[in-house]
Amino acid sequence: MKNLTLLDKVRRGWMPPEVKEVAKRESITPEELARKVLEGKVVITRHQKRFLGIGSGLRTKVNVNLGTSPVNNNLSLELEKLKRVCLAGTDTVMDLSTGGNLDLIREQILRKSLVPVGTVPIYQAAVLAVSRHQAISRMKPEDIFDTIEKQARQGVSFITVHSGVTSRVVERLKRYPRVMSVVSRGGAFTICWMVANQKENPLYEQFDRLLEIARKYDLVLSLGDGFRPGGLSDATDHCQIEELMTLGELTKRAREAGVQVMIEGPGHIPLPEIAANVLLAKKLCEGAPFYVLGPLVTDVAPGYDHITAAIGAAIAGWHGADFICAVSPTEHLSLPDVEDVVNGLMAARLAAHAADLAKGNQNAWKWNQEMERARFRRQWKQQKRISLNPEKFEKLLKKGIFPPDNTCSMCGQYCAMKLMDTSLR
Repeated sequence: MKNLTLLDKVRRGWMPPEVKEVAKRESITPEELARKVLEGKVVITRHQKRFLGIGSGLRTKVNVNLGTSPVNNNLSLELEKLKRVCLAGTDTVMDLSTGGNLDLIREQILRKSLVPVGTVPIYQAAVLAVSRHQAISRMKPEDIFDTIEKQARQGVSFITVHSGVTSRVVERLKRYPRVMSVVSRGGAFTICWMVANQKENPLYEQFDRLLEIARKYDLVLSLGDGFRPGGLSDATDHCQIEELMTLGELTKRAREAGVQVMIEGPGHIPLPEIAANVLLAKKLCEGAPFYVLGPLVTDVAPGYDHITAAIGAAIAGWHGADFICAVSPTEHLSLPDVEDVVNGLMAARLAAHAADLAKGNQNAWKWNQEMERARFRRQWKQQKRISLNPEKFEKLLKKGIFPPDNTCSMCGQYCAMKLMDTSLR
């Protein structure tokens, strides 16, 4: 029998175990989840024997980017980041390494990760071209597809591919220059190759070949936004929207081929445009899960961009974004250390939870109300267990001075909750 993808199985009316598992965790019926998978509004990705659902009606998920750079390729550091963010509650990680032994780094991350792992295969293809030929422009299309298949064979769960970067959009960029031009690394690699070789993007031109690989390994395709705005001045411009329209067309082709798809989104977006961006992505891509980087709502806060991004992510999630990529405080400044990625993750998880409350997610409200009850009763152990970051809760709690009446050092005997609890008994 021909190799069947998850989408193929659901189309045949089957109820795969991954659908049952995710439905149970998300507190919806398997039938409802199967319908959303069939419609393309939810994707289910896997790592080893664990399954994760991303999309409409589910808890908003969070990703953390890991990976070496050409000037810092310490594998031990990246594995420590991986360990910490898995313990701290990330839903996925992406290996974006560009320095060191890339196959070994990815192999180690895949082996030790507790969550699904994504990659951007063109990174490795570009690094290989520089190593062999001293120029990204000398990268061969075969290198890109060989790298995709190699990474799929290794066991990655989803891949970002910049298939919407077309010659038509590149020409538009030349005619109407942006303040920040192109800030997507994969997008820049692709455009540099296209301009130097005067050829169409292989990931667009040979999209059917990409789908064959995705089908073979049941990969989830994350259609990347090579023209995402890198500054507020470039937000929601012609390049961004034209690429999004192309991604909508490719989404249909992927679904017809039995391949699950999600869409990547901006970027740097001013507050008033966030809701419109989510609406456009959902409309043009027929409800496909929307994966956003931030969006960052200002460009003037280096060192605090985890907060800048969390503001935008909460609003994007509220209006329908399904998957948030964490941004570290060192975004735009340096490769993050362990504490940077944990801080970025916590900011993104906070944004995702705020979005889930706004969406009316039952599990999010149950979690929130459990904290309300424990806080009113001054039940510190329960609060620690329930809190977003129990480790930080414990650290800050030790600063408090606890009188016999079990109140903290903020109010002591004048604690409003203690007074009301006593008065209303």
